[in-house]
Amino acid sequence: MAISDWPEDERPRERLLTQGAAALSDAELLAIFLRVGSRGRSAVDLARDLIARFGGLTRLFAAGQAEFSAVPGMGPAKYAQLQAVVELARRALAEDLKRGIALVSPAAVRDYLRLRLAGLPHEVFVALWLDAQNRLIAAEELFRGTLTQTSVYPREVVKQALYHNAAAVVLAHNHPSGVAEPSRADELLTAELKQVLALVDVRVVDHFIVAAQSSPLSFAERGLL
Repeated sequence: MAISDWPEDERPRERLLTQGAAALSDAELLAIFLRVGSRGRSAVDLARDLIARFGGLTRLFAAGQAEFSAVPGMGPAKYAQLQAVVELARRALAEDLKRGIALVSPAAVRDYLRLRLAGLPHEVFVALWLDAQNRLIAAEELFRGTLTQTSVYPREVVKQALYHNAAAVVLAHNHPSGVAEPSRADELLTAELKQVLALVDVRVVDHFIVAAQSSPLSFAERGLL
């Protein structure tokens, strides 16, 4: 049954307008984005199929064009629209960080990092360079691949800190395995970077591990800094 045939107070768009977006399920919100379903299936049915196929919104947002377009009814136009929405969300969160929201709301940092890193199929190491007021100067990917003390070069991290004239940094990397737990190598690497960055008066505020199935883990909250 098409959504247009549903009772008006059950339609996702009408419910959003009367109750607010937070009242809708993931599938209902995605259905509003999709707008139409396919033969014999409503937009909500199609949205549920998409979420199930990718294992959640995080992996759906991170899907490549070929993978996304392989789903019946999806194509380059829908992929471009979805990526535009995700990028707008990233930029909105980055604006908060640039205004110094990171100082009062660690949740903003977590949300930004989840959107940027959680669904990636490979490991990346990023730095959020901050000024003296903890406002974001730049967010950049420094290294890609399996992270060890030999693959992340402290000298390059220091070089970028000086380039950005940063006063502090939030480090982050992802675990594609889905487990946001620090390894011994992660702990050793963090300790080494904290030590070398201190030599140029750059403070390591935190180091987050991001995984698709859990909230980003904070080294600072774990007492690992």
